[in-house]
Amino acid sequence: MAEGGKEEKKKRKQGGLRTMPFILANEFCDRFAATGFNANMITYLMQQLHMPMVQASNTLTNFNGTSSFTPIIGALIADSFAGRFWTITVGSISFLFGMIGLTIAAVLPGLRPPPCSPPYKPTCKQASPQQLLVLYMSLLFTSIGSGGIRPCVMAFGADQFDLHRPRHAAGRKWNFFNLYFFSMALALLLALTVVVYVQENVGWGWGFGIPAIAMFFSVVAFVIGYPLYIRLKPGGSPLIRLTQVLVAAFRKRKVVKPGDPSLLYENNELDAGISTTGRLLHTNQLVFFDRAAIMMEGDMLISSGQPRLWRVSTVHRVEELKSIIRMIPIWAVGILLVAANSHNHTFAIQQARSMDRHLTARFQIPPASMNVFSALSMLLGLAFYDRVFVPVARRVTKRPSGITYLQRMGIGLAIAIFATVAAALVEIKRKAVASDHGLLDKQKVTVPISVFWLMPQFAIHGLAEAFMSVGHMEFLYDQAPESMRSTAAALYWLAVSIGNYMGTLLVTLVHNFTEKKGDWLQNNINRGKLNDYYWLMSGLQVLNLIYYIVCAKFYTFKPLEAAKAENPSKVVVEEVSVRETEFATVVTRDAKDAGN
Repeated sequence: MAEGGKEEKKKRKQGGLRTMPFILANEFCDRFAATGFNANMITYLMQQLHMPMVQASNTLTNFNGTSSFTPIIGALIADSFAGRFWTITVGSISFLFGMIGLTIAAVLPGLRPPPCSPPYKPTCKQASPQQLLVLYMSLLFTSIGSGGIRPCVMAFGADQFDLHRPRHAAGRKWNFFNLYFFSMALALLLALTVVVYVQENVGWGWGFGIPAIAMFFSVVAFVIGYPLYIRLKPGGSPLIRLTQVLVAAFRKRKVVKPGDPSLLYENNELDAGISTTGRLLHTNQLVFFDRAAIMMEGDMLISSGQPRLWRVSTVHRVEELKSIIRMIPIWAVGILLVAANSHNHTFAIQQARSMDRHLTARFQIPPASMNVFSALSMLLGLAFYDRVFVPVARRVTKRPSGITYLQRMGIGLAIAIFATVAAALVEIKRKAVASDHGLLDKQKVTVPISVFWLMPQFAIHGLAEAFMSVGHMEFLYDQAPESMRSTAAALYWLAVSIGNYMGTLLVTLVHNFTEKKGDWLQNNINRGKLNDYYWLMSGLQVLNLIYYIVCAKFYTFKPLEAAKAENPSKVVVEEVSVRETEFATVVTRDAKDAGN
């Protein structure tokens, strides 16, 4: 009794808001450090390493793609055996090593080519293979670090609030999502102002060094909070469980499926560790996989009576696989959105550099700082959504959450189209001014047009992120199986990864196809046709929105068997939705109504 009371007292001292300064500080510094060198990296690659614009753009998007792919590996490691705390810790240290490498490369003259003016002249000596190796190794360490941090911070933060009990914690769930993305946007805002200014006006050594110092303090702060954290044990490799279902279903592909789903194999004791909020119920979709839950002779171990998991799976495990497959079409819409907006970190920076950036006679806005309008717009957009949009929508829809996260994603996708349309119109205007002043072949001369013409496209993009990105993360976290929370967050970053790689592919294809017919993407953007590239992106985003509307209309929410807190013995069925459980108790809901 005494030991039990002591353990309960210890648990009460763990988790909650007291852990947020340590957890969000880690995420804040990760975003601050990543944005601090990423936002202006196109300038560093072109001016310090003398890369051509297309090569520099592809290097940057490939790096972003890799940084967003490694979270899948980190999530699998965290969910399988390492746990989220240690995955975040090791990832943070790896990220710090990468930042130190970049700082050293920027400080030591021998790790970059000799200066050249202007830096984009063909006669400029480009970086040697050894110098590029230092760059790529540093970027690789930061990518590995992102793989440990990004998929786990959100899920680890959610663990501190005991969010698996919707009746008691759903409101805090929404507050945490807002807080998570708000801290990210705040980090972006600070990096795009302070760090970029230092890089442009003080030097690249301090420009990379400041994010490295911030990352060091984030590692220290996160580790100090160790005694306060709720650290859930990993539930075993989700990838192995999904593979077991696939193998079992394939082995029994010729077996006749029973007409009554209640005859399929279930084992509450076996699934207890991966279904603490309730078991997933059988659905009539993707019924081929139901064969994995058909019990046959030889499927049980005679010695222990336990199932051979490569031969038979429970209904819950089969539905885990179905849930992931059902999510894929909607998850995929984020890919093209990232690809279409990847130019904000590459081509738009070059446009800003060619324009009048003076705020006063002596002060100029750093080109990369234009992304501050995206971060600021996202911050204001999140506040507007929570304080204005949701209360108004609630009166119209009668939903406690105002709108579903599927509707939120759709609004974000629609808004994003206007960002690339604005980019195309502004580029037409910029080139017209350059032509009127005879500057088409004088790329080093500033075009007499204010850089604030670019502000609308950045601001619209930030507003779209406030709707789309948060809704996308909510959808993935909510609809993923309970034991795959880190993997769900990693899926978000995987979409970002593929989107960046797709951005590289689109840039390469456009460059190759237009090179002999008036190159759209050339070093001299005054002679290029960036506006045509932006129109192409706008058209692709319209198709993406149509695709999303079709997918959302036919999406089925996962059904969950959950016990009410007041009566654990009574089981009810709920269509799980984060947005709906903010205010409501556990109720039975129609899945199609939840999505429409």
